This record gives sequence, structure tokens and C-alpha cells, in this order.
Amino acid sequence: MYDYIEGRLVFKSPAYAVLDVGGVGYHINISVHTYGKLGDSTKFKLYTWLYVKEDAHALYGFADEGERRLFLHLISVSGIGPNTARMMLSSITPEEIQEAIVKGHVPTIQRIKGIGPKSAQRLILELQDKLKKDGYDTLIAVPVNQTVKDEALSALVMLGFARNVAEKVLDAEIKRQSGSLNVEQLIKAALRSL
Repeated sequence: MYDYIEGRLVFKSPAYAVLDVGGVGYHINISVHTYGKLGDSTKFKLYTWLYVKEDAHALYGFADEGERRLFLHLISVSGIGPNTARMMLSSITPEEIQEAIVKGHVPTIQRIKGIGPKSAQRLILELQDKLKKDGYDTLIAVPVNQTVKDEALSALVMLGFARNVAEKVLDAEIKRQSGSLNVEQLIKAALRSL
């Protein structure tokens, strides 16, 4: 529902932040990782996810899009709720979580409070292929200034195509089409070849 909320940072703690947007204060649950990135800024943008259940609505905020995507991967695993995922992102860095899942390193995941051997193995089993497909080394880092090729590649990966295959097709289309293509034209050309 809400992609991001940008406003004046009124309050911050390792558990939550309050952003004032047009006179409305949004209470947003954050991880320690995001808390570290807030710094001393007076204005800040948090990428958000709204959790709706019978008795409450809760907003979760992330310093960058990559951390939010990892959070969404984590909560897709049976038995991992939003608070457990936030605990995971607070205990070790998102990069360490991804690396541990992709490499199948159970002890690293078990270091997180509340994650036992069965949960760690379930995380690896359910997310290993997804993170490999997404290109786990680039999941966290979202470039600020993307080129047309980068944006097209990102779109194709989100559509479910393997990163390496999509990248080869995009490179071939860029070479074949000597004129400048916009993102939409490049994606359409690539889809015809995939």
C-alpha cells in the first residue's frame, strides 16, 4: 500500500522511528541496521511495508529497497513473521544473512536469537534458490543512478527471468539496436528474444 514515506525525522530508537509528514506522525518499526543508517538527518525516506492483522496495523521501514526485499523474502518462509525477520536484520547485517542462506551456512543463521536449527534449515531450503536467482550479491545494493540497461535488467529479473540470461539478451539487443533505446523499448525487444 505504501511504497515509502519521506518526512521529518521526529524521533528514532533502535526499535522504531517517527516520521512527520504534513503534520501526521508515522510510527515505523525499524531494524538496528536501518537505525544505524538514519544518522543525524532531519529529513529521511524509509521504504515501507504495511502489516495488517485482525487487531493491528503496523508499518515496517527500511533504509533501502534491498533490505525491504530481503525482509519480504524472510517473511515468506513459514514460521518467520515480521518481528522475527526484523530481529534477524537487527542481529546480523543483511549481507551476512544473504551470504549464509546462499552458501547454506546454518551456524551463522543460528546465531540469531529465536532461530533454531530447523528454522535455519527451512530458511536455507526455501530461500537459497530465490536469492541465487535474484543475484544475492546485488540484492542489497540498489544503485541510485541506474542506466537504461540496469533498469531493464531489474525489470526482467522482477518478471522472473534469470539475471545472467537477461543480461546476455540485453547486451545483444543493445549491440543490435545501434540507436538509443529507452527502458520500455529495450524491455520489449528483450522479451521477444527471451
